[in-house]
Amino acid sequence: MSWLTTYVRPRIRGLLNREVPDNLWTNCSSCHQMVLNKDLRRTLNVCPHCGHHMKVVAADRLEWTFDKDSYTLIELPKVPNDPLGFRDQKRYSDRLKDARAKSHINESLVVAHGKITGHPAVVAVQAYEFMAGTMGSALGEAFLAAARLAVLQRSALVVFTASGGARMQEGLISLMQMPRTTVAVQMLKDAGLPYIVVLTDPTTGGVTASFAMLGDVHIAEPKALIGFAGPRVIEDTVREKLPEGFQRSEYLLEHGMLDMVVERRDLRATLGRVIGLLTGETPEQTAPSPKDSPSAGTASQPENGAARTAA
Repeated sequence: MSWLTTYVRPRIRGLLNREVPDNLWTNCSSCHQMVLNKDLRRTLNVCPHCGHHMKVVAADRLEWTFDKDSYTLIELPKVPNDPLGFRDQKRYSDRLKDARAKSHINESLVVAHGKITGHPAVVAVQAYEFMAGTMGSALGEAFLAAARLAVLQRSALVVFTASGGARMQEGLISLMQMPRTTVAVQMLKDAGLPYIVVLTDPTTGGVTASFAMLGDVHIAEPKALIGFAGPRVIEDTVREKLPEGFQRSEYLLEHGMLDMVVERRDLRATLGRVIGLLTGETPEQTAPSPKDSPSAGTASQPENGAARTAA
């Protein structure tokens, strides 16, 4: 009995009481299956059971879009933190501090430049993890910087959208980013450069009503919610039942609002092919010579020179 009580019983208790880390599994919001995070990483945050495309943080989106070790973040223009001195349940400035601490980025748009299957490109990614990717003055400035850099480098601009719309804490200033981003898109069109939009889940509100629907080519991930107002709001307004799949990627493709719906694993190759078709250049034509090839990898620090020019 002494062997059982002193050795076996403590071992059993240790096995039963062992704590399991919280970050091993993710619950799919579509099929509710549990997926190992390491498996989810391999599938680019796509559920292996049902194919549901989960949300992606901006850093992963850049890594999966650009060629390996080929992109550099740019430093974005600074804007006033709280132009209206807004406060609801807490100060807007405090909300920004919390969002920056949780997401480890400064605002809801991240911009980098590099190569996509050998083609030079500027990529702007809306970060849904930062206040639901909402559009404020900082996003407008960042979008303008991305467009100016694309014009300077004579390269395509690719924008990944994921947003809850305008940022209410900035009021009219937030709404004014709609015409500002439209002007930036016109800069690209005047320069004869491709502007490609990839719409991801969700893309709503003022973002949909401005730069998200002005692309030369519109690509969407499967089953992404895309619209101005949500389905529930529309149903309450028109007092009618909406069609099955309304405001989803496949429905918009069928009704001529999108050019293609592409799975996440095929996005980089598709973007490279589209950029090549729109520019008429092959990767060999755009690639630098070995002696001029940059050694920059996936930069954790922004490239100040490009940022000053872009800003």
